Amino acid sequence: MLHHIPALLSPDLLKTLAEMGHGDEIVIGDANFPAHAMGRRVHRMDGISATEAAKAILHLLPLDSFVEANAHVMQVVGDATASPPIFAEFQALVDAADNPAPIARLERFAFYERAQKAFAVVQTGEFRLYGNLILTKGVIGAAP
Repeated sequence: MLHHIPALLSPDLLKTLAEMGHGDEIVIGDANFPAHAMGRRVHRMDGISATEAAKAILHLLPLDSFVEANAHVMQVVGDATASPPIFAEFQALVDAADNPAPIARLERFAFYERAQKAFAVVQTGEFRLYGNLILTKGVIGAAP
C-alpha cells in the first residue's frame, strides 16, 4: 500500500509509467481502440472511462514542456472541426496537469501511426466515440 497513488493504477501500469522517459508517449484508448495491434505494452482498465484513466495517469505523469502539443486526440472522421464532449473533458484534465497546453488533433490514421510508436497503450472501457488520447511524458525538475 502506498499513499497518493490513484487506486485505478495497477502495479504493472505504475512500473510502465516509471520506466517511461522524457518524450515517451502513452496512449489511452477507448473500448474500440485496437490496443493490441498498436502497442507492445498494453494495460487493460476494463470498466474505467478514458477520462478516469487520464486523470489517474496525469496525477503522476508530468507532461512535456518542450513540445508544442503534449497531448493529442483523434479528430472526428469526416469532420475535422467537430468537438465531441470528451475532447473538452480531456482538455480540462490537461489544463489541470503540469505543463498544460492545447490538445492537438490528428487524423485517424496519423493517430494510429503515432500510437504504434508509443511506449505503451492503456485499453479502457470507454464507450464514448473518440475517447482516445496520447500523452507525452515530460521531466521533473530538480528540487531547489
